[in-house]
Amino acid sequence: MRAFCQLLVRLKTGFLKWKPDYDSAASEYGKAAVAFKNAKQFEQAKDACLREAVAHENNRALFHAAKAYEQAGMMLKEMQKLPEAVQLIEKASMMYLENGTPDTAAMALERAGKLIENIDPEKAVQLYQQTANVFENEERLRQAVELLGKASRLLVRGRRQALGDLKSVLVDALVPCLKRTFLQVHLTYQWDLHSCAFWRILRFDEAALSIQKEKNIYKEIENYPTCYKKTIAQVLVHLHRNDYVAAERCVRESYSIPGFNGSEDCAALEQLLEGYDQQDQDQVSEVCNSPLFKYMDNDYAKLGLSLVVPGGGVKKKPAATPQATPEGTTAAPAEEEDDEYAGGLC
Repeated sequence: MRAFCQLLVRLKTGFLKWKPDYDSAASEYGKAAVAFKNAKQFEQAKDACLREAVAHENNRALFHAAKAYEQAGMMLKEMQKLPEAVQLIEKASMMYLENGTPDTAAMALERAGKLIENIDPEKAVQLYQQTANVFENEERLRQAVELLGKASRLLVRGRRQALGDLKSVLVDALVPCLKRTFLQVHLTYQWDLHSCAFWRILRFDEAALSIQKEKNIYKEIENYPTCYKKTIAQVLVHLHRNDYVAAERCVRESYSIPGFNGSEDCAALEQLLEGYDQQDQDQVSEVCNSPLFKYMDNDYAKLGLSLVVPGGGVKKKPAATPQATPEGTTAAPAEEEDDEYAGGLC
């Protein structure tokens, strides 16, 4: 209460005081926010942080205003209002950029991505990509590629979650009109057969582009072994998109990476593409279960384990070759059994 009384004095104007003392007011709001936070009164703490931010904005102190908005976002996080918290942190990051502190802006965006990752992967992907762009503009390529990697893995991981969320929304919307049991069976069957392909292609298209950006940066910083791993991930994504041509082109373009041609990664990918092209599920599974694939990032290892070749994956058996007789002559194939009606009925 005493802090708010002091605030009224700071913001009051008069004949000899034409401009409010925003600097002192912001300081008092900050003290109030800390007191509310310590008392676990997060709603009041959030309001105090927002007032502090406005006071700093009026005083043209963008960095301190951004800090206050970020603290307000943290109070919303404590109240489990994560989407609202992310909005405030995004606003803070924009102010950091305007103030000329891109590193702080990038850290704020990454923090927001971590907050929202489990409940809204699509938003987290967007935040990680924004963070990567900030680092890339500052020529901090290692930090940029790390954030791009997080975005790529989320794109691969979130494809089924997006489908599940859509199906649950449809069930909840249509249950009053139709019987729930029939609707669940119908949706499960129809969406699994038809719409799953759409969501898979949509997510994997974005993932393929994101992984390509990673490869380009790793190639630029001359981290060639990681380029090989990203090529494997990219091929798996393309094959899950049922795009053999893009997967083959990806391997062919990677021959320009120093050391790729003749490497273990290259040989495994060529064997994988050969098995996929010949619809040999056994060969594809053997490659995807090799240590080279199994010890990749968990999301890509799962892609390999779940890869199924088109056409059922049944390998065609080779035609039986005629066996040679002891004299060296080739044995004739066994004649068909005589048909007792071969000469007709009469």
